[in-house]
Amino acid sequence: MTIWQIVIAASIAVLAIKFAGYLVPVRVLSRPAPARIADLLTVALLAALIAVQTLGTGQAIVLDARVPAVLVAALLFWLKVPFIVVVLAAAVVAAAIRAFL
Repeated sequence: MTIWQIVIAASIAVLAIKFAGYLVPVRVLSRPAPARIADLLTVALLAALIAVQTLGTGQAIVLDARVPAVLVAALLFWLKVPFIVVVLAAAVVAAAIRAFL
């Protein structure tokens, strides 16, 4: 099986799953449990994405300048600092650590 066949098969599978979501009745999705699960699943997926992008390099876990930069960004978000300031501060922290280490 070539890479293009895998990409096409995965694309068809994603399209089928997305279409299946439209077939779920509204009364099922309006109940509290599915709504709560959907909210928590979104947060869990975002947290996993952040963890993988921050700590992962290939197949290894690496602690480098990204970790303190994400911690600074999290602190600034908690303090409700504007987004552009958060991004710039995290970039400066990462750059400074990489420059001096």
